[in-house]
Amino acid sequence: MTSQIKLGEIAIEVVRKDIKNIHLSVYPPAGRVRISAPKRMTLDNIRVFAITKLGWIKKQQQKLQEQVRETPREYLDRESHYLWGKRYLFKVEEKDSAAYVSLKHNMMVLHIRQDTSDERKQALLAEWYREKLKEVVPALIAKWEPLMGVMVEKTFFQRMKTKWGSCNHRSGHIRLNTELAKKQPECLEYVVVHEMAHLLEPSHNSRFIALMDQFMPKWHFYRDELNRSPLGHEEWGY
Repeated sequence: MTSQIKLGEIAIEVVRKDIKNIHLSVYPPAGRVRISAPKRMTLDNIRVFAITKLGWIKKQQQKLQEQVRETPREYLDRESHYLWGKRYLFKVEEKDSAAYVSLKHNMMVLHIRQDTSDERKQALLAEWYREKLKEVVPALIAKWEPLMGVMVEKTFFQRMKTKWGSCNHRSGHIRLNTELAKKQPECLEYVVVHEMAHLLEPSHNSRFIALMDQFMPKWHFYRDELNRSPLGHEEWGY
């Protein structure tokens, strides 16, 4: 069930779920506010909860408005593109062969045929980032499975608009945002551990926080680093 409450100019999406605890989230880029609440909780009680969190909501929204953002990508020479947190200058090289991406010192080179559209350039880079993520994530999962006592049945890689990752604790599946290939490796590892922790505790309650503190004591630092790094012009947060 989805509904909405308003506190002044702030609209809050309310989603009732089969959960035990209430959760509040503020999503970039515009500071969209969402509350996930137990089905038994009345809208009036949810409103009271939201009022008590109004100061925090406004603070998070202000942070998002001040956060550095990348300009929209035009896939032109000398643009800035990122891999594992390192900045590369973009370059297009036209040649009559299959398209691919290469790294040369501080340059990210897209080798394409002449007259390739911007949409095709975007798709080629998106797939390249996806492959980069697929290269490193299996080793991270293999590292953390015995440490956490969990098993990841399957991993999916896709671009997501509102989160860095997700977990289906019933199936043992996790999903990772392909944009993570642009961020620091430590940030990727934090997201992997975060999603794997959901195999032990599906919600973001005190037990989940205790698990994160146990397995990755510096997880707050990595989360903040991830959310401090430049967002894409249409990106989100975690």
